[in-house]
Amino acid sequence: MVLKKGDIQMKQHLKKAGKIVEIPLVRIRPGRTQTRQYYNEESLRALAVSIKHNGVLQPITVRKVTSMEYELIAGERRLRAAALCGYTAIPCMIVNCTDQQAEMLSLEENLQRTNLNCFEEAQGIEQWLLHTGLSPREAAPYLGQNPSAISEKIAILHIDEEDKQLMLMAHLTERHVKAIMKVQDKVDRRIVLSEIIERSMNISQSERYVSDYLCRTAAEKRRRQRQKGFLRDIRMFHNTVNKAVAALKVSGLAAETEQYDAGAYVEYVVRIPKKRTLSPVMEQSA
Repeated sequence: MVLKKGDIQMKQHLKKAGKIVEIPLVRIRPGRTQTRQYYNEESLRALAVSIKHNGVLQPITVRKVTSMEYELIAGERRLRAAALCGYTAIPCMIVNCTDQQAEMLSLEENLQRTNLNCFEEAQGIEQWLLHTGLSPREAAPYLGQNPSAISEKIAILHIDEEDKQLMLMAHLTERHVKAIMKVQDKVDRRIVLSEIIERSMNISQSERYVSDYLCRTAAEKRRRQRQKGFLRDIRMFHNTVNKAVAALKVSGLAAETEQYDAGAYVEYVVRIPKKRTLSPVMEQSA
């Protein structure tokens, strides 16, 4: 994430103005815009072991919201790990900032961490946009990305929750996710996702597979449409023949039809007797 010069100066000012104190864990509440949603338990336990032996090397960042309560801005993993190893208090840097400034700091701190998954990053950006009221175009200079890239990141949040969990468990990257999202049909998307996971495809393999799958399904759709049109034409022809035969019968010609499916073609046989007979309608007229 890239901030404008004024925002960087604001952050530096807040950091300098902050003071470090020990705060009881029970007095620290989660941040409203916390980006991270999924925590690797093994990684948390390893961090807890490190904290137990070496202490908290980097204070977490909080702001005071009431006389007895603080809101977390950055450092949720350290806070959770400290709790795991039995800490009742943790070193905190207290900064004095507005809601929007807190959101800016929290987003920057989290997006700079490479172990955020793509859904957490997208959620963090979306939350920040909602709270700041900025559009992707307006936010682009702040985030150091073009507007379309920001919109594409946020778009992955519309994936079904079950598919999202499968992607997370398989450790798929953002490029994997974007490739899979090209498949619009939900059933087809699940088929593609399952195949990519089952065959442990890398990014390039996944993108090629999705492209080939979309080509195959498009070709199959066109074939079905042609088949549907053919069957519709056959039905129209069949109805036309039946009406013609019915008209012949009314006029006294006992016409008959037979239909054969020859595989490559459909064959119709119409038999019209040369001798006219009185139809029931003609008999009543006579």
